[in-house]
Amino acid sequence: MKGPLFYAKILLFGEYGIIKDSKGLAIPFNTYQGALKVSENPSIEAVESNKNLLKFYYHLSDLEAQNLADFRLEELKRDIDNGMYFDSSIPQGYGVGSSGALVAAVYDKYADNKITVLENLTRDKLLKLKEVFSLMESFFHGKSSGLDPLNSYLSLPILINSKDDLEATGIPSQKEGKGAVFLLDSQQVGETEPMVSLFMNKMKNEGFRRMLNEDFAKHTDACIDDFLHGNVKSLFGNVKQLSKVVLANFKPMIPKAFHSLWQQGIDSNAYYLKLCGSGGGGYILGFTQDFQQAKSILKDYKLELVYRF
Repeated sequence: MKGPLFYAKILLFGEYGIIKDSKGLAIPFNTYQGALKVSENPSIEAVESNKNLLKFYYHLSDLEAQNLADFRLEELKRDIDNGMYFDSSIPQGYGVGSSGALVAAVYDKYADNKITVLENLTRDKLLKLKEVFSLMESFFHGKSSGLDPLNSYLSLPILINSKDDLEATGIPSQKEGKGAVFLLDSQQVGETEPMVSLFMNKMKNEGFRRMLNEDFAKHTDACIDDFLHGNVKSLFGNVKQLSKVVLANFKPMIPKAFHSLWQQGIDSNAYYLKLCGSGGGGYILGFTQDFQQAKSILKDYKLELVYRF
């Protein structure tokens, strides 16, 4: 048995802001993917994944008991007992939706009355999916927006206008230009929960809240608008401002070793860095108008291409 593939996701813009109802833009990232599988000779990782699926099954049973979701649990339990696991190349703790892809795969295979990508995806249907995914993914993060599984499940770019206003959207097709969006590997695993707790503590500070509502949201919204409309020149101006705001106000979410590298990008205009997901490790997202130049400056780091301008 091998199920369909579910892809990683990248939140291009909106990290932390979407918790507080500002805009976000998430895109599927098909370099990494996962699928439910049963194997004759499971590896150590497969056995570990199978154990985690059993714990996840109990979480889903709780949701079912509270009438919050509708799954064919007996079938799921039978498949887990037969050794089913989630075979995934998506790095965990890297901000690219490893748990989201697993949630999407389980929903796709075992949910009754599921909403499918073939339907007319009205806002109500998207919100319903997001709500179910949020409850499912809370098993992994304590609290989840449900966006990662939604992106993985639909495999479409999703524009978040606010918590209750989502839409599947299109993004400009890639060009063979010099500019790029890339991932920079911090080579550290990031934990979502402590980072979100840190953010919630910062939100108690009035100055931080004002910065988020004014500077952070303003530059994020402008970046999303520029990106969707293909205004590349304006986009880089806004990404630079966003990179400055993040470095000034989200330092604890940026691994210490990258503070000077972040500043170097802003000073040289060779590249601009921003958080990818909750930070604390994992990937850092980069934007550059000249990918070859950025690669040579960042030659000591592992970069992965996401999108070309």
